[in-house]
Amino acid sequence: MEQVFFSGWNSLLRTLLVGALAYVLLIVFLRISGKRTLSKMNAFDLIVTVALGSTLATALLTKDVTLADGALAFALLIGLQFVVSWSSVRVRWLHQLIAGEPLMLLYRGEFLSAALVLARLTEAEVRAAVRSAGLASLAEVEAVVLETDGSISVVRRTADSGPSSLEGVKKL
Repeated sequence: MEQVFFSGWNSLLRTLLVGALAYVLLIVFLRISGKRTLSKMNAFDLIVTVALGSTLATALLTKDVTLADGALAFALLIGLQFVVSWSSVRVRWLHQLIAGEPLMLLYRGEFLSAALVLARLTEAEVRAAVRSAGLASLAEVEAVVLETDGSISVVRRTADSGPSSLEGVKKL
């Protein structure tokens, strides 16, 4: 019969040792790669984070995967994330491909229905974001924007005619 509950002390010791070392390696790699790796996530960053977690779990629990294999996988994923994020800062079309673009959901008190449908959000969710920003009326709102990381930004109306923070926001 297969050992389900306990397969021996060697297995537990390996998991403990590889787990601790893989954890330290992952922290070192993440610190070397910079704050961008740990910043608010867009879809690409989320995929890398999930892949890192899966790699850590595989290195911990699969006896055929050595610590060196896990370390190489960490380095590969973080290196690819670094190259893609470095490139996306320098190549505009690559940035748009990876991060997408922000989408205006409400403009000057008016809901943008096509944008809400595209974003799969309701007017109630946008109103909740406005309330969270401390505003009582939609008339106080210049715009509500769905950001590329999935957060919702609320921009208040002002009398200032300086450069707009809404530049580059897609309006349907």
